[in-house]
Order: sequence, then structure tokens, then C-alpha cells
Amino acid sequence: MLDFYRGKRVFITGHTGFKGSWLCVLLTLAGAEVTGFALPPVGEENLFALSGAERSVRSIFGDIRDFDALKAAFDQSRPEIVMHLAAQPLVRESYRDPVGTYHTNVMGTVHILECLRLSTSVRSFINVTTDKVYQNEQWFWGYRESDRLNGFDPYSNSKSCSELVTSSYRGSFFSAGGVAVSTARAGNVIGGGDFAADRIVPDCVRAAREGRIIQVRNPASVRPYQHVLDPLAAYLLIAQRQYEDCTLAGSYNVGPESGDCITTGVLADLFCQAWGEGACWEHVGDDGPHEAAVLRLDCSKLRVQLGWEPRWRVGRAVEETVAWTKAWLSGREISRFMEQQIQAFFDTDSANHSK
Repeated sequence: MLDFYRGKRVFITGHTGFKGSWLCVLLTLAGAEVTGFALPPVGEENLFALSGAERSVRSIFGDIRDFDALKAAFDQSRPEIVMHLAAQPLVRESYRDPVGTYHTNVMGTVHILECLRLSTSVRSFINVTTDKVYQNEQWFWGYRESDRLNGFDPYSNSKSCSELVTSSYRGSFFSAGGVAVSTARAGNVIGGGDFAADRIVPDCVRAAREGRIIQVRNPASVRPYQHVLDPLAAYLLIAQRQYEDCTLAGSYNVGPESGDCITTGVLADLFCQAWGEGACWEHVGDDGPHEAAVLRLDCSKLRVQLGWEPRWRVGRAVEETVAWTKAWLSGREISRFMEQQIQAFFDTDSANHSK
């Protein structure tokens, strides 16, 4: 799959974030010509710098809400493949700033699709949304792509709107072919280099580093957890296959094996086991905003139509995340360590490694 990207011009929005930085490393290793458009990375601890991505891709810093700046960067790069990752990605932040969340996640999508509409070079487009786009009925079976879209909180709902915008543009402007347009609805991702606030694994890392007891707000919540390389591999597969056959464009759930839809408490247990050093967690009361208790995905469409299979089970994903973190804390060269993890991930012998 990665061989397909050699020499391809790829445009990524949100390339300075957690997923975006890993994607930059992946595409650089594949030999792609990568241009990224995003806000500058925040903080001294940021994966974009640690991974070496800031040196290997062409970065244009700007705000996805600024259409003129985005279009200028887009036109300069003349991309063949576009991956839209730019977003305000946090549920709690969406309660603090709903207007900014909708502006970024909805109008940002409109802006990148308008660039697409006015382009003559693009063949394949992926809008990365979230598993939270569905109207959550607290089902214990997985949501399918045909289920109703109506996220509850401002973040989830803004991503539902982003899905609808993409569907409208697909039907209105790209139905005749030429540009294949898809959305990818991914579950909760974990991996080395995620320094975000209000995410379970980064919270675990911060507490473990400082020798504190990990505090878990909602240990009974069920989520589909997967290593960041699994959804990124799915995005690359979708973009490639629809580039080759535009009839494959559509919406795809991207999630782990059903057994990796686990509670937050189980995930915290796995982290403590992998970290060692007496790491432990406790349940703390939470009077925060609403969060769904159960969320699962049915990924049959991606498996059947594109032959995709997740590679690393959740135990392996947690171990690789801890390994990355301890390598970073010990001063190892992170760019090289990430290359080794990517090589291990794509090694067929490590596929579906169960822990």
C-alpha cells in the first residue's frame, strides 16, 4: 500500500496534530510529496517537532477558518490526494467554546471542499470525522454507516454536520466522478506523542511520569480503542482504492476488533500493567458534561469492500504507546523509534498480534 504513495502530491490539513504528525511520518517514509496546512504546534512537548515531521514536509501555518489562506496554500501544492484532519477535537473544549468548535469543524470542512471543487488536480479526498457522529442510542452492537447522524455534544454534532456537508458536496459537485470523496469515522486512538488534555492515555502518562495515582472519570464507559497507526493505514487504503476506482467512495467506519471495545477502566489496567513501577488508578467523581456510556462501531463495510483488517489489538497498542513514551523520556531519537514502530506495524508477522 505505501508504495502507491511514492511521488504522489498529498495535502494534509491539521498536519501538526497527533494524528497528522504520524501521518506525515508515514507518507514521508512512503516517498510522498507532503504539504501540510495547520496552526503551529502548541507547547514544547509536541509530536510534530519530536517526530522530525517539521523537517520532512512542507508546512504552511494558517487557520482552516481562513479560506483565502487555505486556498492559496492548496493552489500552490496542486495536490492529487487530500486528507482533512484539521479540527477542534475535544468534547470538553466544545462545551467551553461551542462557537469556535462549529466554526472550525463545519466551516473548515466547507473551506477545504470548496478548494476541492475549484481544483483540477485532486483525485481523492478523505474527511476524517469520528465515531461520535452517530445518534447514540447506547446500543451494545456497532453503529453502521447507514445509521442516523446526530452527535449529542457540540464536538460530536459539529462532526455530524461535517459529514452532511461532505455528503452535499459529493452529491452536488462530484457525482459525475473525477474526484472521489469519502469520510472516515474513526474510534478512539492511542499512541506515542499524544499530549492532549482530557484524553485518557495522555492523562495516564502525565500521572505515571509524576508518580501520581491516575484519576479516571468514567471507568465504565465503553469505547473502541486502537493504535493510531491502524486508522491511518485505513485512511491511506481508502484514499488509494478510491483513487483507483471512484465507485468505492463513500463513508467508512474505522474501528478495532469487537473485543477491543473495552471500558476505560480496563484500558487504565492495561496501561498500569505496561508501565509498571507501581502505577495504579482510582475512580474520581465527575460532574463534567454528558458523555455516552457505550460506543461501538461495525466496520464490516471497510473489511468487505476494501479487505481491511486491524493489525494491533488493544493490549499491543497500549504496550507500544508506553514503549514510545519511555523511549522519549530516556532521550532516544524519537524519529528513528517511530520508523521502527511503523516497520513493525506493517510487518505481516505482527498483524493481529493479540494481547
